[in-house]
Amino acid sequence: MEETPDEKLALRIRLFRENGQVRAEVADFVERELAGLARAGLPVSEETAGMLTSHLMMALNRLLNGEPLDDPAAGDHMAAELADRPDAVRLAGEIAARAERELGTVPLPASETGYLALHLAVLAQREAAGEPGSVPDGAAGVSVQRNGEQP
Repeated sequence: MEETPDEKLALRIRLFRENGQVRAEVADFVERELAGLARAGLPVSEETAGMLTSHLMMALNRLLNGEPLDDPAAGDHMAAELADRPDAVRLAGEIAARAERELGTVPLPASETGYLALHLAVLAQREAAGEPGSVPDGAAGVSVQRNGEQP
């Protein structure tokens, strides 16, 4: 039996967790964030969010381990790429703030928040293109809430 995209994404997270590549609390946090993105109408699947998932899990795990993450060389390029994607930048900042609060990490460096925003911008583009699981145009700018909380 072939796995559905959501099963494949769950498998990705489970493998990261079981192989000890990320802490359980990081995998749990990322699963909750992906669920929030899906509830907001973004097309969250292995195909659309696999790289986002891996990147976020590894970045948060490195932060918790006290490893450096900053990539100042990427700043100008990312700023140009994200200039017309304020919703993705805002959402990346919200996720970074929740990670800091819930996992007790230091703040994500600007470059990592930028990478996260790039992944989210691609996800929103897929939503706008009508990928499976998408919502009507314009809904990608919604703020992701969890448990009724506004970040």
